[in-house]
Amino acid sequence: MDIHEYQAKELLKRFGVQVPRGGIAYSPEQAVYRASELSGDKWVVKAQIHSGARGKAGGVRICANEKEIAEAAQWMLGRVLVTHQTGPQGKLVSRLYVEEATKIAQEIYLAFVMDRKEERVVVVASGQGGMEIEEISANEPESIIRSVVDPAVGMQAFQAREIAFSLGLDAALIPQAVKTITGCYRMMEDTDANMVEINPLVVTQSGEIMALDAKVSFDDNALFRRPEIMEMRDKSQEDTRETFASDRGLNYIGLDGQIGCIVNGAGLAMATLDMIKMAGGEPANFLDVGGGASPERVLMSFQAVLNDPDVEAILVNIFAGINRCDWIAEGVIRAVRELDLKLPIVVRLSGTNVEEGRKLIAESGLPILTAETLAEAAEKAVVAWKAATLKEAV
Repeated sequence: MDIHEYQAKELLKRFGVQVPRGGIAYSPEQAVYRASELSGDKWVVKAQIHSGARGKAGGVRICANEKEIAEAAQWMLGRVLVTHQTGPQGKLVSRLYVEEATKIAQEIYLAFVMDRKEERVVVVASGQGGMEIEEISANEPESIIRSVVDPAVGMQAFQAREIAFSLGLDAALIPQAVKTITGCYRMMEDTDANMVEINPLVVTQSGEIMALDAKVSFDDNALFRRPEIMEMRDKSQEDTRETFASDRGLNYIGLDGQIGCIVNGAGLAMATLDMIKMAGGEPANFLDVGGGASPERVLMSFQAVLNDPDVEAILVNIFAGINRCDWIAEGVIRAVRELDLKLPIVVRLSGTNVEEGRKLIAESGLPILTAETLAEAAEKAVVAWKAATLKEAV
């Protein structure tokens, strides 16, 4: 789960990380009022969406007076902002963050990420802040600093000092840098975050270290024990298909194809996507229905897949262990009847109660295609999809 920049800064502030003063606004009038509360002679108006690269899309503006603030807010609010991270569909701007402008002396990149290979939190830092990490890797690879944190002891002060010195910070700034680095790590650990990225972390002309931007992601599987984090969720920034599925306990990731997939097990789901591609089709989603799926859960899975208007065929691929093929078959039959499905459906069943499942489908009298193997199922799904597309075109 992602959160907005202003929410990330509120969390960082709790753990001793300095951030510029700012306030949230939902209208141009509120934006002007927030600036007057902050005082000063320059302010930054930022569109709040779950994406980086907002500045390049016009979502971050430096303003010198009330008129400029109002105009910037008017332009941003209600606009669908498109960045290279949002994709062509963009994200709707419904709130702004107005903060005091900061005089910058140095920019730094600082991130804490879960490295699955190391099975540790890894600190990634660079003295070349303000750019995406991909740009830094390409342009200044020698500037990237990596430091692995031992989970048994956490981020230690000596380790934070090593990172700070490697960034070339002035000796007088090292205590502040240590406080910032250890504060970020404690926030990550105490909130079950799986990424904390500050870009840029700046040294101001007055000698302070501040987080000018912040991006934080959380482990979805830990949200049940973090209700205060869950309250920060903004569903308007999420893919509606994925939101529908996650609210019903389904593991779903939307893709760009036309063949919907309902599979049990992440590995089998990935293999199914590959087989569809090899057969000449394009998968519309990754969906793991999970173990012990009831007919009701299968029905919900169909609903999740059909929330994508581009889906023109559905492939159900089940290798039942904990699951039962007869339950899956009941769910498929219910979905076809209750949702009045007209698009092609291919079902491949294997494992526990497979004969009972196949019998239920055969006796249903519904136009459901069946297959013995995954390769056959993928081939049938692609052929059926192409035939249905051609028929519709004619």
